[in-house]
Amino acid sequence: MIKLHHCHQTRSMRVLWLLHELDIPFELIAHSFDQSLRAPEFLSHSPVGRVPSLEMEGETMFESLAILQYLTAKYPAAELGRSIDDPDFAEWLTWLNFGETLTQHTAALTQQHIALYDDTMRSPVVMKLEAARIGKCYDALERRLSTPVENRDYLLTSGFSAADISVGQSVYMARHFVKLDNHPETARWYDRLAERPAFQASLPPEGADLLYNEEFYPPWTAS
Repeated sequence: MIKLHHCHQTRSMRVLWLLHELDIPFELIAHSFDQSLRAPEFLSHSPVGRVPSLEMEGETMFESLAILQYLTAKYPAAELGRSIDDPDFAEWLTWLNFGETLTQHTAALTQQHIALYDDTMRSPVVMKLEAARIGKCYDALERRLSTPVENRDYLLTSGFSAADISVGQSVYMARHFVKLDNHPETARWYDRLAERPAFQASLPPEGADLLYNEEFYPPWTAS
């Protein structure tokens, strides 16, 4: 049995979404944002105390994009990965990892807005820079999704894949800080993803322990 250690509204949502897309049995172990992630038992699954952690066939993996690559190779019939002989393999691998490029800027803003409780520790300059970097990532997505290719509904010409999951989940988080108002094609692509049953199934249930308690965190300025 696959076991996924998960916190809502974190990178582990990528893996949860993919598991739902694969429609395979798994056990979800939800953790709160507390010291349980630093407990020796959890550190035996994830050495730096972060999610996701995936237990499968006696092995443990703790990097979300590595897990996505592993699962898509393990279950090729779902066609969510691309083989090295596939014409889309290079693009798939590039966009799969682009999800982390976007996430690192969102993580910096999450720290600034949420993790730092003392206003004197927050930096308007850092917030402005990281928001601008998210905007640049949106620009790259907009160019990709605006490319005049027949049936350009997803990042790859060949259709929906784990690359859309990786980047789509990153946009789900980034939208808490930078809206998609100036990126219409990206917004339409994201809306298509958000309608997928597997995406809906990976969202936090009512009453869950959330990372983001606000729908949007406006730019912060020092008082």
